[in-house]
Amino acid sequence: MNTLNPEQLDAKIEEYLVTHWEEMVSDLDELVRIPSFREDALANESAKAPFGPGPRAALSATLNLAMRMGFEAHDPDGHIGYADYPGEAENNTKQIGIIGHVDVVPAGPGWNVEPYAVTRKDGYLLGRGVIDDKGPVVIALHALKFWKDLDVRFPYTVRFLFGAAEETGMEDVVYYRERFVDPDFLFTPDAEFPVCYGEKGHYDGVLASVPLNGGKLLDFQGGTAPNAVPGEAFAMVTCDDADSLPTSERIALTNLGNGTIRLDATGKCAHASLPESGVNAIGLIVDYLLDNNLCSAEERAFLEMDQKLLGCTDGSGFDCACSDNDFGALTMVGGMIALREGRLEQTVDCRFPTSITVDEMEDKIRRATCKSHATLWRTSVQDPFLVDPQSPEIQALLNAYNTATGENAQPFTMGGGTYARMFSKAASFGPEKPWIEAPEWVGGMHGPNEGVSESLLKEAFRIYARVLPQF
Repeated sequence: MNTLNPEQLDAKIEEYLVTHWEEMVSDLDELVRIPSFREDALANESAKAPFGPGPRAALSATLNLAMRMGFEAHDPDGHIGYADYPGEAENNTKQIGIIGHVDVVPAGPGWNVEPYAVTRKDGYLLGRGVIDDKGPVVIALHALKFWKDLDVRFPYTVRFLFGAAEETGMEDVVYYRERFVDPDFLFTPDAEFPVCYGEKGHYDGVLASVPLNGGKLLDFQGGTAPNAVPGEAFAMVTCDDADSLPTSERIALTNLGNGTIRLDATGKCAHASLPESGVNAIGLIVDYLLDNNLCSAEERAFLEMDQKLLGCTDGSGFDCACSDNDFGALTMVGGMIALREGRLEQTVDCRFPTSITVDEMEDKIRRATCKSHATLWRTSVQDPFLVDPQSPEIQALLNAYNTATGENAQPFTMGGGTYARMFSKAASFGPEKPWIEAPEWVGGMHGPNEGVSESLLKEAFRIYARVLPQF
């Protein structure tokens, strides 16, 4: 493998950025213009569109981009794509992987620019997918092309995987791993810098009440996703003396007449992996119903149990609080509630460290909820994912980041989940830097006006270009 000294490498990287930056933005715009959110109703396996026409179109466009760059591109039945840059030795079997995703969440309301196009404004790029994850895919793919243009071959093959269902369950990776061997090491440009070497275990479950016949609750709905602290919730209950109810700062009361009142709670949304910054709107209503006796005895039993979940975020209400050296503390969130067919159903989202098992956690939850006779069932579970932070691969990622930025950053773990946890040895590696404040008109991933600074993407290119020869 030909090598460049540090000064030569710096010069070549900057030369590539100057020469190809507008091309990178154009490549990103091509992908952003495709509304690549999943539509199961339009899925067509025979047309290689298992997740609908949007992901199919984005996958085709990305594979075409890779082929235009001169890479070998492959399309395993539309579930996932990949492009290879073969290693220099004919009998080489080592493979380094990169994986990003070209599917997105729907645009949703609130945009001030066209969501399905790249808008440039004051050094920022706006559009659905510019940071999650089409922008990082384009940048990392160009980083690989950088070395190809220099005719530098590594002593291993680099395989770039393009996912099409990351936002909706990661079945794309399941499909791939059933048919291909894992890379020796893989990173995904779909998280934060400097480098994440572990992700907490993830447990999802549902707590359901006994049938609540003849109670005071007429309806109770809250939250939009199980993996978020809910910012809004409402309940409708029967009440003989609505005028005597006290006011509450975060709850609006509406007398609907005929002995019925509606409670609308306004909390503060937060991701379930970082729940401390949120205010649970379901919990606000539960507290109000209990404090003002707006519930029957059976309803009270379930609500008092639910209060244990909603009143804290560390699982202590269910005796599940714990921590370890790599991941820190367990988090537990009740993200959604609904009154369905006479039963209350409350979701449970737990991000857990290595110091507790799923069976231990479920046993503690059942013991803490037995008085309410609630039923618990598991909907999904993923064990903690952890790579040795001192391993050569993690250190290679970290060194590339610190060299490019001049920082002395350290690797970290998180409660969120990425493609990395789906593979045997992997890490998430930028390009987000959430500690850098952006203008108010720049939105975050999954929200309106999703945006990223051009300087951040350029810095990511410098980092990815440096790391590729280091394995």
